[in-house]
Amino acid sequence: MNFSKMHGLGNDFVIINKINQFFNISSIQIQKLSDRNTGIGFDQLLIVEKSDDLNFDFFYRIFNSNGSEVSQCGNGARCFAYFVFLKKITHKKQLVLKTHTNIIYVKIYNKYQIKVNMGIPVFNPDKIPMLFPEALKKYSIIINSKKIFFGAVSIGNPHCVIIVNDILKYPIHELGSLISQHVLFPEQINVNFIQIINRNHIIFRVYERGVGETKACGSGACAAVVVGIIQDFLDSKVRVTLLGGDLNISWNGLDHAVYMVGPAEHVYDGNINLPII
Repeated sequence: MNFSKMHGLGNDFVIINKINQFFNISSIQIQKLSDRNTGIGFDQLLIVEKSDDLNFDFFYRIFNSNGSEVSQCGNGARCFAYFVFLKKITHKKQLVLKTHTNIIYVKIYNKYQIKVNMGIPVFNPDKIPMLFPEALKKYSIIINSKKIFFGAVSIGNPHCVIIVNDILKYPIHELGSLISQHVLFPEQINVNFIQIINRNHIIFRVYERGVGETKACGSGACAAVVVGIIQDFLDSKVRVTLLGGDLNISWNGLDHAVYMVGPAEHVYDGNINLPII
């Protein structure tokens, strides 16, 4: 199987072109390939497939390192778009991608500036999904006998956003795991932690469901800005500083799409035999 290794601000991916090679891959094989000691190592596996619908350029499939398929990955969308352009699978710089639940619009200016329309944020708890009776600007749950306040939104996948005073000292791994798998979130949830520098700049860390902490998460950065705007901590254009670098996020409020601009980097190409299971 031929593959490419790419990353978006350190959020790393293996991308496979399934248009010109045939293979089937299981969740167990994905887990083995994602292992950083015995496999290739990656946060997500992205698969390029032909779209049967002429309204879409490609079918974009996303798998977490635990083998579960998800419907959104913003950093992955930038890398996916740059991959198909770099490998001359398409010459288009504006692409419409279809996941199994979402439509994603991407525009390539250059490898340092790739713009993704991440869609209109969803606040209905049933749609996120989470087990709360109504949409609120701020929710709370009890973790280790402590009440934690958070905002919640779906950016094609579920996110909660927690504002902290010192993001470097906050117990991201412990609380991220406990919150992500909490019974209130039936499909688990991505847990985003933000420290507000000013109304146009935040520092961001994320615990991704099915992955753990990653250096970057595009949809999480969008969720963080949307929640910050809803709670009136942020303005409509925000620089988000992640562990791997900066993203620029903009959102003009309810019923508008949220936009993300950031880089994509090709690391290397390779080939590997799929693990036998």
